[in-house]
Amino acid sequence: MELNIEKASKIGKSLIDEVSTAIVGKRTVLQKTLLGILASGNILFEDYPGLAKTMLSNCFADTLGCDFKRIQFTPDLLPADITGSFIYDRERGDFTMRKGPIFTNILLADEVNRAPPKTQAALLEAMQEKQTTIEGETHKLDPPFIVIATQNPIEYEGTYPLPEAQVDRFLLRLEVGYPSRDDEVEILRRRKDRKKDDVDIKRIIDPETLIEMQNVVEKVHLDDDIKRYIVNIVQKTREHRQVEVGSSPRGSLALMKLSTANAVLRGRDYVVPDDIKFIAKEAISHRLVLKPGPAIEGVDPEDIVKDVLKEVPVPKVD
Repeated sequence: MELNIEKASKIGKSLIDEVSTAIVGKRTVLQKTLLGILASGNILFEDYPGLAKTMLSNCFADTLGCDFKRIQFTPDLLPADITGSFIYDRERGDFTMRKGPIFTNILLADEVNRAPPKTQAALLEAMQEKQTTIEGETHKLDPPFIVIATQNPIEYEGTYPLPEAQVDRFLLRLEVGYPSRDDEVEILRRRKDRKKDDVDIKRIIDPETLIEMQNVVEKVHLDDDIKRYIVNIVQKTREHRQVEVGSSPRGSLALMKLSTANAVLRGRDYVVPDDIKFIAKEAISHRLVLKPGPAIEGVDPEDIVKDVLKEVPVPKVD
């Protein structure tokens, strides 16, 4: 039976509930992560060490029934370490392809800013085209394929910050943040009760069902007034007095994809302005390049997105 909005919404809530057994007190972050997955986009986590970014990615892969691989980015990592390479097989007298970790469903690129630009670029084709090229031969990546990258906002010495063009390819940027006192106590309690570091996560669906859910997202109605609202938000970032370079059209597409995914998660087959507001900061702020003055003063791009949301008139939806 074909998946519909109601069933997809119910499955989405079950997925978040299951991951919440491991990630305490971060339900909103989990919701936004799932939106990125349902929108078939790539996700950038920028946060401090030890905040469960890797665990979060692994838990989602487990509950989605997806193949998961992790690459620890280091200064000596080569592009072939990601994509794979051809190796000479003595028995066959020919070269055979050894697939790299990029051939998976969910790929965690841990501390992606620690590898040089040439290695970072090995991800670009896969992120954008869902394919990779090895020795001039193009290989399609099996769906679903999602890159989840992390980078540390401190300890920049010896790192290679992602260029704006590469950051723009991430559908959204998320932060996990520190847990509250009560949540941190709960983390300790759960660890003590299970008597091991690993968390057992149940598989809720399989990759084929995830693809069906992604197809359901594509069927959500987007009113013309909502489309204009999205474009007006993105255009406003280009006109903001503190912004040197505003959001690219990828920002408009990101808002459209993520808001339709949020509508599905809420059980609706149409988008309302609140769907856009819910994910606007995460979809747009990393696409803004500030002018030198505001950048030196420490102006936060997320605050600029908040200002833009206040200034752009909200359409009425019947």
